[in-house]
Amino acid sequence: MDAWPEHQAWLADLRARGGYQPGARLRPTATTKVQVRGGETLVSDGPYAETKDLMGGFLLIECAHLDEAIEIAAGHPFAKFGTIEVRPVWE
Repeated sequence: MDAWPEHQAWLADLRARGGYQPGARLRPTATTKVQVRGGETLVSDGPYAETKDLMGGFLLIECAHLDEAIEIAAGHPFAKFGTIEVRPVWE
């Protein structure tokens, strides 16, 4: 599956929302994982201690609330076959 065009479209939408931010330190617990399977958004709350997970990278996104973050995460094309983890940052 070539998700690159979808990824670019998702990133363009994120930038248009004004939510794209540079990197920052992540909190280690209280994470939310988002997956999309069969068109349904699945949300599960952590913390998690799964050592088999691999973090491929991260984006810092400014959101008004968790529901907005979940909506954005569910729109990422990788959520269709992987997992997008939503974490708050240290303030």
